[in-house]
Amino acid sequence: MSKPTIGFIGLGLMGGAMVGRLQDQGYALTVIANRTRTYVDQAVARGATEVKTAKAVAEASDIIMLCMDTSANVEARMHGEDGVIAGLKPGAVVIDFGTSLPGSTRALGDEVAAAGGHYLDAPLGRTPSHAKDGLLNIMCAGDEAAFAKVRPVLDDLGENVFHLGALGSGHTIKLINNFFGMTVANAMAEAFAMADVAGVPRQDLYDVMAAGPLKSGMMDFVKGYGVDGDPNQLAFAIKNAAKDVGYYAQMASDAGVESVMSKGALAALSEARDSGRADDMVSQMVDFYADKFKG
Repeated sequence: MSKPTIGFIGLGLMGGAMVGRLQDQGYALTVIANRTRTYVDQAVARGATEVKTAKAVAEASDIIMLCMDTSANVEARMHGEDGVIAGLKPGAVVIDFGTSLPGSTRALGDEVAAAGGHYLDAPLGRTPSHAKDGLLNIMCAGDEAAFAKVRPVLDDLGENVFHLGALGSGHTIKLINNFFGMTVANAMAEAFAMADVAGVPRQDLYDVMAAGPLKSGMMDFVKGYGVDGDPNQLAFAIKNAAKDVGYYAQMASDAGVESVMSKGALAALSEARDSGRADDMVSQMVDFYADKFKG
C-alpha cells in the first residue's frame, strides 16, 4: 500500500523533529512556515513541498498534523477561508499534537466532522530528541476508525501509542499529567530554595528525600539544575508550563469545579514568566524562589 500524504503545521523544535522522522520513513510532506524557517527549510531541502496557506496544506494531504503552542493558534489555523477546514479532502484526518483545551478540541471536532473529516487529539510525551528516533509517547483520542486509519503513521512517530477514548480525552489526560508534573517541580524548586534559607546544603536535602518514597524523575530533573547547574534535563520553558497549568485550571472551571492544588504553581510560574524568566527552563524556578526568599 502507498503511504498517506501528510501535511504538517507547526515546525518548531518538536514539529521539526517529527517531520524529519516522517521523511526518514518515506512519507511525502506538505508544510507551511509559521514563526521560524529553520525546520521548514530543512524539510524542503529533503523534498517536502512548501505552501502558503493552511487550506493548501489540507488540500494536498490525507492526514493533517498540527503541533502548535496554544489552542488559539490551533483554532486560527483551522478556521477561515485559508484554514484547514476550508481545504479538507473527504475522509481526511486532522491530528492536534499540541496541548490544547479539551473544550476547544471537541468544538473543532464537530466542525471537522461537518466538513467530512475526522479530528483526533494526540498530545505528546517525551522530547524532540525522542521524536527524531520515533520514540514519542502519543496520547490519542477520538473516533476509533479514524485512529485505526492513522495508527501506522503514529507507530512510526511513537514508541508508546495510546487510544484514550472520546475526543478530548488525550488533552484532558495530558493537562492532568502536566499539572501534576509542574506542581511537583515547583515544590522541589521551593524545597531547594528553603534549604538555602535554613542553612542546609541542597545536596544533603536531596540525598535524604531521594532515599525515600518522594524520589522521582521530576525531582531529579530539578536537582539537575538546583544542585548540578544543568537546566536542560527538564527542557520545558516556564512560559509553557504556565500555559499548561493555566489550561488545567481552565479545564477544571469549564467542568464546574475549582482546582485547589494548581493555584500555587500557577501563581509562581506566572510571576516568573512575567518577571523576565519566560524562556528559562522549569528547573530554574529554583532561582525564582531563592530570589523571592531573599526579598
